[in-house]
Amino acid sequence: MRLAELSERSGVSTATIKYYLREGLLQPGHRVTATQAAYGEEHLRRLRLVRALIQIGKMPVAVAREVIAAAEDTSLDHHMRLGAATRALPHAPDPAEDDEATGIARRSVDALLEQLGWPGIHDEPSPSLGTLVASVAALVRLGYPCDTAHLLPYGRLAAELAVADLDTVEEQPTTAGQIEAAVALTVLHEPVLLSLRRLAHIQESARRFEGRRIPPD
Repeated sequence: MRLAELSERSGVSTATIKYYLREGLLQPGHRVTATQAAYGEEHLRRLRLVRALIQIGKMPVAVAREVIAAAEDTSLDHHMRLGAATRALPHAPDPAEDDEATGIARRSVDALLEQLGWPGIHDEPSPSLGTLVASVAALVRLGYPCDTAHLLPYGRLAAELAVADLDTVEEQPTTAGQIEAAVALTVLHEPVLLSLRRLAHIQESARRFEGRRIPPD
């Protein structure tokens, strides 16, 4: 297909496709004349991946280029290739290590990972681990329960969700499609999970408290 058809089928403007070509995010087409090139289905798949990284994952172009390079590095196993994409997603700042609450949170999180059978997480540094510690530290400062016993149900639910997510990822027939799905599902499922959690709160609150009158403190 020519550039115009690639643009029409992908929903990406020709100007953006040319930009991706210049930046090395999209592989060159097959040259058919001095001024024209032909593109195939692999270009459509790559455009979907690039759009997932940049538009859904909000990655800078330079980071997206690094992720694509890692995703195409056949010397890495599939786990590392998928991880290159998800690790590059935007994340919260690292927790302040000189803060007492951070120390308490880190101990709770370490014990949680041990109980979940995830001690190997420490062997693969992830921004998500720092975000988890920072979030638990915020609970510590506000005095809410955040010891391992309170965190464990959330960890177990997360493990079940990971199975469902990776099942969906594996349904994609190509490596590029699986990497795209890993990014898209990570980003797009988070608001789905948040919305479902809030709806579940409404349902559970109604079950427990509807019709109950509680006198003021």
